[in-house]
Amino acid sequence: MESLTEERIEIRDDHKQPLLIRSRINNSSQLAIVGANICPIQSLDYELIENDLLKQDWRSRTKVEIYQYVVLKWTLALLIGLITGLVGFFNNLGVENIAGFKLLLTNNLMLKQKYHEAFAVYVGCNMILGVGAAALCAYIAPAAAGSGIPEVKAYLNGIDAHSILAPSTLFVKIFGSILGVAAGFIVGKEGPMVHTGACIANLLGQGGSRKYRLTWKWLRYFKNDRDRRDLITCGAAAGVAAAFRAPVGGVLFALEEAASWWRSALLWRTFFTTAVVAVVLRSLMQFCHQGGGRCGLFGEGGLIMFDVNSAKPAYTTPDLLAVIFLGVIGGLMGSFYNYLVDKVLRTYGAINERGPIFKILLVMIISFVTSCIRFGLPLLSKCVPCPGECPSSPTGGFSIHYDNFQCPPNHYNDLSSLFFTTNDDAIRSLFNDGSASANTGFQLSSLIIFFVAIYLLGIVTYGVAIPSGLFIPVILAGASYGRLIGTVMAPFTALDTGLFALLGAASFLGGTMRMTVSLCVILLELTNNLLMLPLVMLVLLISKTVADCFNKGVYDQIVALKGLPYMEAHAEPYMRNLVAGDVVSGPLFSFCGIEKVGNILHALKVTEHHGFPVVDEPPLTDAPELCGLVLRSHLLVLLKHKTLFTRERVMTGSTIVNKVKARDFAKPGLGRGIRVEDLDISQEEMEMYVDLHPITNTSPYTVVETMSLAKAALLFRELGLRHLLVVPKKPGRPPIVGILTRHDFMHDYILGLFPNLNPHK
Repeated sequence: MESLTEERIEIRDDHKQPLLIRSRINNSSQLAIVGANICPIQSLDYELIENDLLKQDWRSRTKVEIYQYVVLKWTLALLIGLITGLVGFFNNLGVENIAGFKLLLTNNLMLKQKYHEAFAVYVGCNMILGVGAAALCAYIAPAAAGSGIPEVKAYLNGIDAHSILAPSTLFVKIFGSILGVAAGFIVGKEGPMVHTGACIANLLGQGGSRKYRLTWKWLRYFKNDRDRRDLITCGAAAGVAAAFRAPVGGVLFALEEAASWWRSALLWRTFFTTAVVAVVLRSLMQFCHQGGGRCGLFGEGGLIMFDVNSAKPAYTTPDLLAVIFLGVIGGLMGSFYNYLVDKVLRTYGAINERGPIFKILLVMIISFVTSCIRFGLPLLSKCVPCPGECPSSPTGGFSIHYDNFQCPPNHYNDLSSLFFTTNDDAIRSLFNDGSASANTGFQLSSLIIFFVAIYLLGIVTYGVAIPSGLFIPVILAGASYGRLIGTVMAPFTALDTGLFALLGAASFLGGTMRMTVSLCVILLELTNNLLMLPLVMLVLLISKTVADCFNKGVYDQIVALKGLPYMEAHAEPYMRNLVAGDVVSGPLFSFCGIEKVGNILHALKVTEHHGFPVVDEPPLTDAPELCGLVLRSHLLVLLKHKTLFTRERVMTGSTIVNKVKARDFAKPGLGRGIRVEDLDISQEEMEMYVDLHPITNTSPYTVVETMSLAKAALLFRELGLRHLLVVPKKPGRPPIVGILTRHDFMHDYILGLFPNLNPHK
C-alpha cells in the first residue's frame, strides 16, 4: 500500500521516561482499489488558491462574465438532470426488454415440455449476458466494476484516482449494468446509477477540451476541483433520483451519505437537478403508456416505483412491538451481511488480481450457480390454487408460465413468481397486499427458501467484475423476511403482510447501509405511502443502532477495504495524545522565492510531492520567512514558458503576470497535463532563475506544530485541504516544520509511527 522506510525514535518527558515509541515511516505513495483495478491515487485541490495570477484574473472579470458563470452553473445542473434521467430510463428499458425476451423464450420451451432445452437456453442467455458485462469491465474500464458509490463518496471527500469518472467508465457502467442485471444476477442498477450520474457530471464539468477544440472562454471557469465537486454532487443525487424516482431522496442521499461538504447554494442546485430527473422520467413514462409497443413488449421505463400496496396502515401497540422486533432482526442480519461481504471481497480481490481471464471465469461460475438456483428452486415449491382465474397475459407476471411445468390448471407456483422474473418484479410481488393479482400469496417455506437464497447470492455476487448495486439485493432479502414475519403474525396484527415486507426492507437497508433520513424518504417515495412514515422511521433507527454495535456500514467498509484514504468526520481518540509536529514526515523540499531552474527540476524528478513551501531569504527579506505554497502542476506550467527565465536572481513578477494567464494554470480535464518528461530544458537553462512569487499561494492554511492532531484532522477535512503547513511555535527556527497531507492522518500510518497507541493491543 505504501512505500515505507523505518527509523525508530523515542520521545521522552522531563524524567527521561519514554512516552511514545515512534517508527519514522515515509508514506510517499498510496495505492487503492478503484472498481476492480489497483491504481495510484491523489488528493484533490478543494482549497481556494490565492496568488498574483488568480487575483489579476478575478479583478479583470466583468459583470457579464460573472453572470455567464452563474447561468452556466445552472445550465450544467439542467443538463446533468436531463442526461441522467434519459440514461436511467433507457437503462431500465434495456433490462426489462432483454430479461423479458429471455424469460419468454425459456417459457415457450417449457410450454412445449422441452425442459432440458429451456434450462440450457436460460443458463446460456445468462452466461452470455454476464460474460459481456464482465468483458467490458475487465478489458475496457476496470473502474466500472462494483457499485461505484464508495468511489464517488471518496471523490467527494477529496480522493482522485485514474479513470474513476472517465468516459470509458461511464460507457461500461451503463451497458455493463444493463447486461449484468438482465443476466439474472442478484444485483441492482441503482448503485451504478449513482456512479453514472457522477460520471455524466464530471464529463460536462471538464471545462472544455483542447483535444477536441472545445475551449470556449466561458468554459474555463470550471477547470478547478471546487466547481467539479459541486457538479458531481448534483450528479450523484440525480443518479439516485433516476434509479428510484425519488428526487427528494436523491438530495438527502447526497447530503447524508455521499458529500463531505455541503452548503445552502449546493442544496438548491441539487434539488433543481433531481427535479429535472423526475420530470424527464415522468414524461418518458407517459410516452410509453400512451402508445402500445413503443417501449418494447415488456419495458415501460421508470418502472422502479413499487406503488403496489393499497392497504391502509392501521397499527396498535402490539404492532409496534413487532416493528421493534423487525428493527432488531434487521440490525443483526445487516451487520452479519456486512461481515460476510467484507470476507468475500477480500477473497475476490485476490482472484481478480490474477488478470482479466480470472475475472471473467469468476463471473461465469457465479452466473451458472445463480441460474441453477433461479431455475431449480421453484421445483421445491408446492402448487397453490389461484383465488380466481390465473392470469394468462404476459403482463400478469412470468410466473404464470410455470402452470404447465408442474402445476395443474388454475394453480400457480409462488416461488417461481419470485425467482423466475426480474428483481424489480419480485419486489413488487413481495410488497403487494395480495389483492392486486392472483399470484401474490406466498407459503412460509417459499419465503424461507427465497430469503436464504437471496441473502447468500447477494453476498457472493457482489465483488465480481460487473457493475453491481447493493440496494436491490438488500431490499429483496429484507422484504422476504419482513413478509415472512408478517405472515406468521397475521392473526395477531392489523398490519398487512405487504407492509411488513416494506418494513423488513427498511430494517435490512438500515442494518447494512446505516443511513436513516435518506433511506426513509427514498422508501416512502418508492412506495408512495406516506402513512408508513412513523413505522419506517422507527425501524430504521432501531436497525442502525443495533448494527452500529458490531461494525461499520457496508460502504464505509468497502472504502476501507479498497485502501481509499477517507477522512472521517470525527478524529480518533488517540489523536488527542499527539500533536501535528509528531507526524510530519521528511525530508522537506522547499524553494526560494527566486529559485534556480535546475533545483526545481531536480525536486520534481526525485519526489512525487504535489506541494512545495516557498521561503523568502536574504537579501529579499531580513530573515527567512514563509512566503506560501506552490503546486507541482503550476511549476510544470511555469517551466514550459522558458521566456520567463532570467540569468540574474531578480523579481520578475509583473512580467510573468503580463506574459501568462491564469487559465494556463487551470487543471487539465481528462488528460494527464504536463509531466516532467515533457520538459526539454538545456544545461544552460538549468543555471537560470525563475520568480515563483506570481504562482505562489500566499495564504495557505497553517497550524502551529503544537496543535493536537485531532484538531488538525478536523480542520483538514472541514476545509477540504490537500496540504496543511506546520509552522514552528518558537522563533529562531526555520519558518516551516513540514506539510501535513491526507495520508498523515490515516489510521495505519499513525499507528505505524506509534504502535503503543493502538487501542486493539
